[in-house]
Formats: sequence, structure tokens, C-alpha cells
Amino acid sequence: MLNSLLIGGGVIALIAVAVVLLLIVIFAVWWIKTSNALIRLNNKAEEAWASIDVFLKKRYDLIPNLVETVKGYAKHENETLNNVVAARNASGAAKTPEEKMQAANALNSSLKVLLNAVHEAYPELKADANFRDLQQQLKNLEGELESARRYYNGVVKTFNNKIQVFPSSIVANKKGYEKKKYFELENAEERQNVKVQF
Repeated sequence: MLNSLLIGGGVIALIAVAVVLLLIVIFAVWWIKTSNALIRLNNKAEEAWASIDVFLKKRYDLIPNLVETVKGYAKHENETLNNVVAARNASGAAKTPEEKMQAANALNSSLKVLLNAVHEAYPELKADANFRDLQQQLKNLEGELESARRYYNGVVKTFNNKIQVFPSSIVANKKGYEKKKYFELENAEERQNVKVQF
């Protein structure tokens, strides 16, 4: 009888150990899977930001040509041109994604002021082939930048959801992941409907 109790107790202990080991394996697999998913999302967000960075650099390189072309026509628009150059310089000095986002928004605003002033006051400049080409390049670049910004914001949303939703938030907190910032328009006038006048 003692023998059968010992055998029965040993089987129960063995089953308990097997269940505990199975739970540990399941937890480890979940932890690794969640950790890898977070790493992939973080890398995807960094890749998306790198694409935005490329477009910001292209725009940064295009600005001097645009400013020089406008200078020939708009001699008394020095303040507007200086604002564009200052915004360009600020975007070149920005290091972190947050600083680059702020600098990009400032550059957008100063470029809009410049292009609006040019369109209203210098019809002969609008006819200049070099200016039209630069303006078209800038327009194409802004479209690509907008697409990249939309993609980046989508990836950031997925990443932020993953690090905030339970149970993956446990892994995210242990790994030190923090919420990423969206690349949004800062100026209220940029969110308004555009008035097109001919």
C-alpha cells in the first residue's frame, strides 16, 4: 500500500513538473514572439523615418536653387528669402527626429510664404523655365514626402498600439520601448481648406 502511494504521488509530482515546464515553455515562446514583433515594428518605424529623412535632404538641397532663381526677380523680397534660408539652415542643423519634424514644419511655412509672394507679385517669374522646373521638382518632392509621412505615421500607430496594449506592453516596458511621435502638421493654417484663386 505504501508502495502504491509513493508511485501515485510520484506520478502526480511528475505531472505537476511537466505542467510547470509546459507553462514556462509557452511563456518563453510568447515572450520571444512578442519581443521579435516589437523589434520588427521598431525597425520598420526607423526605416520609414529614414525615407522621410531622404526626402527632407532632397528638399534641403533643392532650396538654394529655388532661392537663387527667385532672387533674380524678387530683389525686394529679401526678408522672405532670408526666412526660407534660415528655415533651411535650421533643418540642416536638426539631429533628432523631433527636431527634424519641427524644422520641416518651419520650412514648409516659409516656402509657402515665398511661393505665394512669387505667384502674386512676379508673373514673369512664373513663366521662367528654370523656376517652373524647380517648382515642379519641389511639388513632386512634397508629394513623395507626404506619402512617406503617411506611411511613417501608420507604422508609428501600429508600434504605439503594440507597446501600449496588454499583454505586449509587459515586454515593451521591460525592453524600454517608448511611444514614438507622429509627424504632424504644426500650423493651424496648414490644416485649413486651401482657397484656389485664378
